[in-house]
Amino acid sequence: MPKIADRTEASNRLLSGNGPRWGARGTAGATIAAGLTFEGVSHDYEGNPSVHDLSLEIAPGEVLCLLGHSGCGKTTLMRIAAGIERQSAGRVLINGQEVAGPAAFLPPEKRGVGLMFQDYALFPHMTIRQNVMFGLTNMPRRDAENVAGAALARVGLADYADDYPHALSGGEQQRVALARAMAPRPGILLMDEPFSGLDRRLRDSVRDETLAILRETRATCIIVTHDPEEALRMGDKIALMRRGRLLQHGSGDVLYNDPADAFVARFFSEVNQLQGIAAEHGIDTPLGLMEKPGFAPGTPVDICVRPQGVLLGTPEKGAVIGRISEKRFVGEVDLVSVIVDGLDKPMHARVRAGSSWRVGMDVAVSTDPMDVLVFPADTSHLR
Repeated sequence: MPKIADRTEASNRLLSGNGPRWGARGTAGATIAAGLTFEGVSHDYEGNPSVHDLSLEIAPGEVLCLLGHSGCGKTTLMRIAAGIERQSAGRVLINGQEVAGPAAFLPPEKRGVGLMFQDYALFPHMTIRQNVMFGLTNMPRRDAENVAGAALARVGLADYADDYPHALSGGEQQRVALARAMAPRPGILLMDEPFSGLDRRLRDSVRDETLAILRETRATCIIVTHDPEEALRMGDKIALMRRGRLLQHGSGDVLYNDPADAFVARFFSEVNQLQGIAAEHGIDTPLGLMEKPGFAPGTPVDICVRPQGVLLGTPEKGAVIGRISEKRFVGEVDLVSVIVDGLDKPMHARVRAGSSWRVGMDVAVSTDPMDVLVFPADTSHLR
């Protein structure tokens, strides 16, 4: 059995970037992926609504990232899928069969659903192998040991099966929790903020390896997260929630490039938000006329301009002129704030690091149409 001192040294190497981030990983065996459907699901806690009439379909083998701020209902929806919570209305179906609704309620252990908690929930008095075996109660012990060993091999921890959780790093504990959730070969795997407790230096590599395992096993997976970058990196589809409602569901590029409203746009990137009025040939704004068709003249609109879409140039006749009020170096880019007449707040721009712009300079301000998003004005999105 590896000594704790050896494990600590290995963890230090991993944290410092020296040596392999993962051990040799075995090939993950495939599961029979199941489809998951929510039909008009609602839920409340003692009269306080948490999910409102939500309908969503996850295809077999799909990785869905359930995204939203804390308290938006995403974890509640995951618990409803697992059978830990009961919805107040609507149905949950697995492969077209109702598992929760007016006609049936299947208990969690009979749904073929694996659940991975945010805090990993490892038993400190059990070895790593025993932790992974914990859910394998329906098979002989020798078979369970073999299955647990194979699951640990998938995540590169076969050599540490006899260690205890306290001897492992945070990233290694996350992999043990993943092995335990996948050992019974669930058709659906639910993961609640699985990477939130990891050091940022480890998060990317652990996410990449986890996604590789999910692809190999082909299990349907829901990953609950509040991190839009994580959702874009991992999800085949993203479902963005707000206050218990589903705002938009689709691929990452659709939610980023064609957001349903200003809230969705702001969730995926920093934006400069301003108001304008639709004119005959575009949108009339303090930054000039923006060519965005589809709005009747006189319609008030909300405009979101991503910082990389704010273009700075040499002042010239007819241009919109602003004055640089701040410049910050943040690595690959400079963040530049520009005061423009008619706007209550400075415009924020991202320009190449080492640019010649200086605080106090006057600049011409324009926008790249690719980074301009326009929505019908809605005061609820401005709160």
